[in-house]
Formats: sequence, structure tokens, C-alpha cells
Amino acid sequence: MCRELARNSTSRDGYALRSAQAACRARRDAARPAPKLHPQGRLWHTVCDLLLWRWSPQQIARTLQRMHPDDPRQSVSHETIYNAIYAYPRGELKKQLLALLRQGRSGRRPRSAGQDRRGLIPDMVSIHVRPPEANDRLMPGHWEGDLIKGANNRSAVGVLVERSTRLVLLCRMPDATAESALAAFTAKLNQVARPMRQTLTYDQGKEMARHRELAQATGVRVYFCDPHSPWQRGSCENTNGLLRQFLPKGTDLGIHDQAALDSIADLMNNRPRETLQWRSPYQAFQQFMQAIAQQQDATIH
Repeated sequence: MCRELARNSTSRDGYALRSAQAACRARRDAARPAPKLHPQGRLWHTVCDLLLWRWSPQQIARTLQRMHPDDPRQSVSHETIYNAIYAYPRGELKKQLLALLRQGRSGRRPRSAGQDRRGLIPDMVSIHVRPPEANDRLMPGHWEGDLIKGANNRSAVGVLVERSTRLVLLCRMPDATAESALAAFTAKLNQVARPMRQTLTYDQGKEMARHRELAQATGVRVYFCDPHSPWQRGSCENTNGLLRQFLPKGTDLGIHDQAALDSIADLMNNRPRETLQWRSPYQAFQQFMQAIAQQQDATIH
């Protein structure tokens, strides 16, 4: 009581309840540290810019730490980014910020409610005889493939993921037939340098029925996973989940032309990845390409 009277009394008016409460609030506000991500601050605007590029809070946090290792004022943890978004006042901007976050699920749902994609594929070669260099991810040029389907399974996008660098290639397809898969995957793989076309691992979907023609046209050896074993193509499964941020389930994927799909792939390939020590897939892929070029130069000379 004595401390309260001494702290909040004035020589002119003595102790006044309202002024005492105001002084108490002022002291608390002064003692509370200012939020690192203030909505008007420069760091907040940097974070928002990277969110618009579809970077995750963790990718943003790690990149800022690498860019400013000696200046903690210019970096922030991913937990702080999440908290700042969730604490943002209600309104249209908060809705936009929440929409930029990747939404996780507590369980994995079935891949498709449509017809069975598996069927008798002639001359399948099992993943269990895939070469060791494709298994350990140390050497580039080994790919995983899949389809993601749109509304009522009437539209599809082909997905290719390089196992070492996680580089993503997307292929526009009019449907999920073997003919469309052959044409789309052949065209896209042949855009990749020959040393980077070694193997392709796929599930037993019917769209890969013409795998022998694909191998002949591209030089890629095709291997097939066991039935109901999505973990054998873990990179592709993870990528499919990330792609749903851009290609939502239940929508018509046919509205996206190849240029739009290439732009989506560019966004994903320029994101820093924890599994790549926070390099982007493009950076990792280019490093491999430079190493191959140097080896070829050394062989020539």
C-alpha cells in the first residue's frame, strides 16, 4: 500500500485512481518489448513480399538468417511469422495472409475416387532392380513421375521431380491416357540435358503403359513401384501436396496452359529447401550441371 501511494501520488492532487491506472498501463507498455514484426515495419513488408512468392515461413526465416547472420534485427523465426499472421486484426488482408500459408491435413486421404489407375502394364521393370545411384540420391538425373488430376478426373497435369535436387517439371496433358502421358513426358524430358536423363520411377498407373516408347524416345530407363507403395516415390508425393497450393483439388486443371505450369514450377524451384541446406532446387541443379561441364572439359583437355 505504501509503495502504491508513493508511486502514484502527486504533490498537488494526492492519490487519484484514474491517473494511477493510466500510469500503471504506461509502465506496462514501456516494459513490454516492441513486436519484431510490426505491421508498419520494414521486416514485416519483406516477409509479406516473400509470402506472396509462396515461400513458407520456415523458408523465409532461414533465408533471412543466412542473408543477415550478424544482424538479428533483420531476421525472424518462423514461429514469429506464424504468430504475427494469426494475431493480425480481422479483415481482408488477414484472409489473404492466411490463404498464402500451406494448409496441412491430419491424415492422408485416398489419392482418387475415380477409376483404378493400375492395370496390366507389359514389360514392367521393378524398382528393386533400380541402380544404386538412383537410390542414394547422390547423383543427379534420376526422376520420379506422377499425375495429379482435376475435377472428375477429366483433366491432368504430369509431374516430374528430380530426386537429388528436387527440381520440378510440370506437363500439360489433355487427359490421363497413355498417349497423352507419352507425348507430354517425352517433350518435357527431352528439354533436359542428356546427362540428367538417367531413370524414371513411376507407380503402376495405366498412363505409363507406353513406357518402352518413352525410354526409346528419351533414353530414360523406367522402373515401377510396388502396388500401393507411395513412399517409394516420396519426393513426388511431397511435391504433389505442395502443388495443390496452386492447383487445388476439384478444379479444372485444363485451364492452365503450359506457360502457366512453367511459372508454377519456377516458383517452386526458386524456393529454398531445408533438405538442400536451404539452397533452391535451381541452385542445386545448376551446381550439378557446372560440375558435369567441368568434368567434360577436363576429359577433352
